[in-house]
Amino acid sequence: MRMRPTLHWTPPKNLPPGTTDPGPVIDALSAGGVLVLSGAGISTQSGIPDYRGEGGSLSRHTPMTYQDFTASAQARRRYWARSHLGWRVFSRARPNVGHRAVAAFGRHGLLSGMITQNVDGLHQAAGSEGVVELHGSLGRVVCLSCGALSQRRELARRLEEANAGYTPVAAGINPDGDADLTDEQVGDFRVVPCTTCGGILKPDVVFFGEAVPPQRVEHCRELVRAAASLLVLGSSLTVMSGLRFVRQAAQAGTPVLIMNRDPTRGDAHALTRVALPLGTALTTVADRLGIPVDDQTVT
Repeated sequence: MRMRPTLHWTPPKNLPPGTTDPGPVIDALSAGGVLVLSGAGISTQSGIPDYRGEGGSLSRHTPMTYQDFTASAQARRRYWARSHLGWRVFSRARPNVGHRAVAAFGRHGLLSGMITQNVDGLHQAAGSEGVVELHGSLGRVVCLSCGALSQRRELARRLEEANAGYTPVAAGINPDGDADLTDEQVGDFRVVPCTTCGGILKPDVVFFGEAVPPQRVEHCRELVRAAASLLVLGSSLTVMSGLRFVRQAAQAGTPVLIMNRDPTRGDAHALTRVALPLGTALTTVADRLGIPVDDQTVT
């Protein structure tokens, strides 16, 4: 039986302190071959909250689990009502300077690859190529019966038609695009089925309590094996889906560098943790490398 997912982690008192010196990150990028692993913290400046930072969504919200979603029609109604409202805000988010800096590092040949734990598509919108979406993408929908994939914007249109006039005010939006609504606000929201087979639709993302597809994990492991260093950006590394790559790199002697304001579960394996706001830190790194961070994004 699958256990409930790990949502919280308490830092031990013997973790090394963070630094404000981005020098080791600059050195690693200068040498090239850097594999980036990004988390929710890189998207907060785009208006998408993180899970565990100051004001993070886990302080008020428990994410939907795969087990709850598949077991209960009411849970699916609640999820899709909240997610439908959240998508209206989530889909309007635009890349920030952090995303653009990472894309610039890639254009200048400093990166060997890119893995993101985020489901927002903002790295790609900033111009990053070859991004491995570890947890999938909210921009796609999958049928649990026939496996058909479709675009989220098409589902949004169908849900709008099925729930005309549905405009509750959410208390907040979460990193997975889920809005905070009460059961009363969910009401009798109508869920629509797969147009191919009539089956249950789910966003093409890895829910808490769900396993990342094995072939995707192995692809990421290959990227770690090929990297000269691993740079973690804006992730607490609380869940094993990202932490395992940090552990893999450390065990192989590959330098791990972390840029995250708060302590992370990977700090004990890292050469350094730069404890600065991510957008500011990445802009500083780009400036010192002489790499312009342009404001052009892919629409």
